[in-house]
Amino acid sequence: MKIYLVGGAVRDQLLKLPIKDRDWVVVGATKKELLKKNFQQVGKDFPVFLHPETHEEYALARKERKLGKGYSGFYTNFSSNITLEEDLIRRDLTINAIAQDEFGNYIDPYQGKKDLENCLLRHISDAFIEDPLRVLRTARFAAQLMHLGFRIANETILLMRKIVKSKELLYLTINRIWIETEKAFKTRNPHVYFQVLYDCKALHLIFPEIHFLYQKELLFPNVLNKLNNFFLSIGLSKISMLTEDISIRFSFLFQFFSLHVNYMSGKKFYDEISASIVKNFCNRFNIPIYVKEIAILSVGFYKFLNLIQYQSSEDIINFFCKIDAWRKPERVKKFSFLSNFNFLNNQGNNILNIDNTPGFFLETSFHITKNISIKLILQKGFKGKEIKNELNRLRVKKLNLWRINKF
Repeated sequence: MKIYLVGGAVRDQLLKLPIKDRDWVVVGATKKELLKKNFQQVGKDFPVFLHPETHEEYALARKERKLGKGYSGFYTNFSSNITLEEDLIRRDLTINAIAQDEFGNYIDPYQGKKDLENCLLRHISDAFIEDPLRVLRTARFAAQLMHLGFRIANETILLMRKIVKSKELLYLTINRIWIETEKAFKTRNPHVYFQVLYDCKALHLIFPEIHFLYQKELLFPNVLNKLNNFFLSIGLSKISMLTEDISIRFSFLFQFFSLHVNYMSGKKFYDEISASIVKNFCNRFNIPIYVKEIAILSVGFYKFLNLIQYQSSEDIINFFCKIDAWRKPERVKKFSFLSNFNFLNNQGNNILNIDNTPGFFLETSFHITKNISIKLILQKGFKGKEIKNELNRLRVKKLNLWRINKF
């Protein structure tokens, strides 16, 4: 029995990146042998075990054969005579198919180290096309390693397009799609993920709503050309440098629906049409609620926040109520951040001039109105709904007084 460190840990070690998880492959062993050594099996059908002390994952070397549709339609053989090279060849990219033995020696049968040196994401074999999830994984690795200058090999892009053309992507579960997309949103350059999916013709199949944002010929070409340039080159990339908050990054992307769908509409407090598009998207992919709620509210109040300095004090207080700001004050900071990158006011390029941003106005308005005493209202005899109405009346009054003195 031989044990090798494999996958992302080896790749990141060679790239001098922090190692998050260590995965191991076991060659020349059986399930029975590992169980005797007190390894704990994870799952019934897949030969993966947890180490009794480190709890790191150890997988028996295996070969796979495509039988059905999607990423799960495989027959897996994990007999003890399978070699390390046979295990490695079933992986997606060469840079993920490097192993390291117990003495620190690298086993690299598919030129992964060379591709690391050349900053190249390249498939190992034509078996790449058997797993549609690899389209998303490759796009995610492109986003993850973009800051190091990595690019996808042309021949790999062609195979990704072949997978898309086969419609195998339609067999991916929403859970797997979101897992890869969430990982992409956590990278330094999440916009690269969507750009790669667009380039390999996959975006319209998986995310038709996001694909819509790339259609420059729709509606108002000049506006959309500027919009797409802002989104791809400046917006999502820039906002991702300033915050790691997934709910903010995700919401920034979906704010653009308000601009596209209701571009010619007049002043609105809340944009129900755009918000419903984002809500349906989030529901379809079971997006975590902490991300979903911010995204829906962000697109719904996109135009309102664009002109926040010119809104009535009554509407501003109503906005705070709608986003549940009194109980969840952290939301104000999120919407403040997002409003400073609103495409309509283009504040993202002037973020250092903080006193003039919509976000500063929003946070200041909340700070001024958040600490009105309910005790005094109760002492005056207000009851039931009267308490809330009086509280909001005092908030509006206090906000108006500050605005008069300021402006």
